Amino acid sequence: MKTFKTSRYFPTLPEHIFAAFIDPERLAKWWGPSGFSNTFSQFQFKIGGKWSFVMHGPDGKNYSNEAEFIDIVLNEKVVIRHHSQPNFTLTIQITSSAEGSLVHWIQEFDDDEVAKSVAHIVEPSNEQNLDRLVSEVCGM
Repeated sequence: MKTFKTSRYFPTLPEHIFAAFIDPERLAKWWGPSGFSNTFSQFQFKIGGKWSFVMHGPDGKNYSNEAEFIDIVLNEKVVIRHHSQPNFTLTIQITSSAEGSLVHWIQEFDDDEVAKSVAHIVEPSNEQNLDRLVSEVCGM
């Protein structure tokens, strides 16, 4: 159980979803679970680009994050390698459909035991992250 997968339908074009990743101001507004905000210190949206940020939790705690964009396909895919603990790779795949787009959110942890220990946090957090992305992109 080291991989967590969820998907969400968006009633909009893939390029509208992708635009919410490219713009650091937009990304900072929706990234993370409910109640979190973000401060980016480095954001290089390109393959090999660094992404350094602090997630500010609703509990008042700050969570430093170091990541790298390891693959980007315009309007189709973003792959992020999370270098801070816990280590994981997040793949966000966007596929077009006649009615809109389907976003697949696949988070693969390096360590099975770590994944099991954080499953109770990761599963709802990933759903909340997609909720926030839908709200940002579609105003819902």
